[in-house]
Amino acid sequence: MTQTLQTEVRQFVADVTEAMGLQVDVVAERLDDGGLRIDVQGEDGSTLLHRKGEALDALQHIVNTAFRHEGDSQRIVVDCQGFRRGKDLELQQMAKFLIDRAKSTKTPQELGPLNSYARRVVHMEVARDPEVTSESQGDGQMKLVIIAPRSAR
Repeated sequence: MTQTLQTEVRQFVADVTEAMGLQVDVVAERLDDGGLRIDVQGEDGSTLLHRKGEALDALQHIVNTAFRHEGDSQRIVVDCQGFRRGKDLELQQMAKFLIDRAKSTKTPQELGPLNSYARRVVHMEVARDPEVTSESQGDGQMKLVIIAPRSAR
């Protein structure tokens, strides 16, 4: 991710939050995988977290739509006050639980429905264990993730 794009994304999020009437600081940091994390900081940021972070999810969607380039798979994560990091940890823990359950019962386990960001977190966790596999099922934006032992497929 170029420095110019990083600056553009940070400024875009700052402009959107300002248009929403929020007084926040917007900080950009590069991720180890080459992606970008935008962190919205400040007391007014809590507005984005109401109703299980629906406004934060909407902002994430707007950013991804605005900065999606053909053939470019750079990941941009928009977070606010560590909310998304906490949710990521919860999803990872739930995935680990279902991985263990799928292996011990030898039956597929369902998780969801989840949006694309949450599904990615789960699929990444499943990919760490060679004894299980995962796939998304369903139509639309919200889909189930099926975690199954490799021998069951």
